[in-house]
Amino acid sequence: MTTRAASWQPLSPGERSVAIEVLVHGPLSRTDLARRLDLSAGSLTRLTKPLIESGLLVEVPDGGGPAEVRQGRPSQPLDVVAESRTFLGFKVTEDMAYGVVTTLRSEIVARLDRPLTTHDPAQVADLLAEMTGELTARFPTLTGIGIGVGGLVQDRAVVGESAFLQWSDVPLAELVEERTGLPVVVENDVAALVEAETWFGAGRGLDRFVVLTIGAGIGYGLVLGGKRVPYAEEDRGFGRHWILNPNGPITPAGERGSAVSLLTIPSIRYQIRAATGLDLTYEEILARAAAGEPMPARVIDEAARALGTLVAQIANFVLPQKILLAGEGVGLIDVAGKTVDDTLRAHRHPLAAPLDVETKVSDFHDWARGAAVLAIQVLVLGVAEV
Repeated sequence: MTTRAASWQPLSPGERSVAIEVLVHGPLSRTDLARRLDLSAGSLTRLTKPLIESGLLVEVPDGGGPAEVRQGRPSQPLDVVAESRTFLGFKVTEDMAYGVVTTLRSEIVARLDRPLTTHDPAQVADLLAEMTGELTARFPTLTGIGIGVGGLVQDRAVVGESAFLQWSDVPLAELVEERTGLPVVVENDVAALVEAETWFGAGRGLDRFVVLTIGAGIGYGLVLGGKRVPYAEEDRGFGRHWILNPNGPITPAGERGSAVSLLTIPSIRYQIRAATGLDLTYEEILARAAAGEPMPARVIDEAARALGTLVAQIANFVLPQKILLAGEGVGLIDVAGKTVDDTLRAHRHPLAAPLDVETKVSDFHDWARGAAVLAIQVLVLGVAEV
């Protein structure tokens, strides 16, 4: 299986469309695949033959039902060989490097984390290379690396700006490629998470989809026509200026009453520390709010109202089929979900269609998986612009 996969060649546009359709929606019968892509049976055969010969696609049992009849003989559904190649995804935070190995269909098969003791770009690249070497020994089919960073990323290679890492114009892809010998894709971490959820998660098959993340910061991603909408201001910190309550709190990182000041974990901890002198973790604040302790309860209630307002504003303007709330901060829903729902309804038209809101408490391995999905898209399928 490994040697066949090694013979993969760059895909033509037609082959790429077939491979993506099967990867995201498979297994699919040839009839269904031809209908989805508006192809004739002959064109589909021409496009799938090299994909099967290369080991990327395979005919699979269809669960015991009758096989599809094609030109007088039975034909089984097509699927990708998910284990034929593995991918390494990294999420780099201020103090940790989180790594995951995934299959071609983004299932996580291994995790490896290391503390980040320096922000020096060369030493960070050294650490990622060490982690890659350790994982390559276990997974010799590693094909490429995706790296997600909180910051502005240019050309999927250069970290133009990252407040968390205090980086400017760092050629991270080149630094890691030099040390590992593997191709590397670098992307804004929220963008990578949106891609993963669009292809393999909550947004799979949806035309209009939004990802909103709350945690160390505020992240926002928009999918229209089934594709993520990229924008030049990605991770420019728009949440600092997204005003949800003009009379809300002032915090060091955001304008008064902004999404950042009301919703992010550092801001919530800052408010509690300023009011009580206690340096509590986010989990401790949530627990005390749930127990009815006045100051934590007030801060969390205000955050819940802000989240309900924010989700309503997004829904009113974007009209999405679904909004995914993700990130390490969405434990807020467990404590104050009713307040979020009540505020959301109060800011929507009474006759508006019910909004599909899915909540996913993401750890940093989910973000690393998103980076691996970028590697799958770019390195294997040749998707230049996703």
